[in-house]
Amino acid sequence: MQEPKGERMSLAEQRLEKWLRDLEQLRLADYLRYVEDRRRLLVTSFISGVARGVGMAVGFTILGAILVLILQDLARHNLPLIGELLDQIMQVVQNGIK
Repeated sequence: MQEPKGERMSLAEQRLEKWLRDLEQLRLADYLRYVEDRRRLLVTSFISGVARGVGMAVGFTILGAILVLILQDLARHNLPLIGELLDQIMQVVQNGIK
């Protein structure tokens, strides 16, 4: 059984309108204007790259400090395996400095 032509057009029009609303919500025109402005795109990309780099540096510094504190605490307890490992690490570091 075939649908009347008017109902099919109505369904197609509804889908088209929904698609257009979805595109408007994506703000595709704003995005295209943003991408076309090369200077703005470069500045934004540069700033976001610097922010990511600073964030990683701060994060690794904090993680490194926590690791050092944990290793110092383990060294204070004079655990045999950990103490030997830390001694070897310290020797490698001192040899690398010389």
